Amino acid sequence: MKKIILMTTLFLGIQVFSQEKASVEKSVTGIQIGFFGAEFYNEAGLSEKFSIRSQLELYPSIWGGDMYSKTGFALTPAISLTPKFYYNFQRRKDLGKNTSNNSGNYVALKVEYIPEWFVISNTKDIQVSETISIVPTWGFRRNFAKNFNYEFKAGLGVGKILKKGYSTQVIPDLSFKIGYDF
Repeated sequence: MKKIILMTTLFLGIQVFSQEKASVEKSVTGIQIGFFGAEFYNEAGLSEKFSIRSQLELYPSIWGGDMYSKTGFALTPAISLTPKFYYNFQRRKDLGKNTSNNSGNYVALKVEYIPEWFVISNTKDIQVSETISIVPTWGFRRNFAKNFNYEFKAGLGVGKILKKGYSTQVIPDLSFKIGYDF
């Protein structure tokens, strides 16, 4: 009887200690491209479930039609800082799903600044107004083929053009991007 109790205790102890705790990666750097822009990012882990993502983005704009003589496009830079809370890492790990490179669902608070540095365009004299915004978002990130990923996010927040005479505006954030982690 003592042998059975000893073996059971030993087996249960091994099972308890062999469970690996899922947590945010210390650092993930990469690029992502989608219909709503391209970005270079670094996501640094702060704790088991929290990270902070810093990124440089290029937002595209396109216009044309009967009112314009030609189709125009513009690319505008933006800088953002986004604290993220990954709420389902352990559940994904327990189900045997991939959690590498922060593959999981999250809620975030994106703080973004669009400066008046430059605009890449096929039209002359295009300017962008300096803007700041705060957008709460929900999203998910998944990895495939080791270093490739896709990410979807959606949110609605507020923003302000930093010139006199402009009021606060509603800012949507909708994105689906495919990327590569270095």
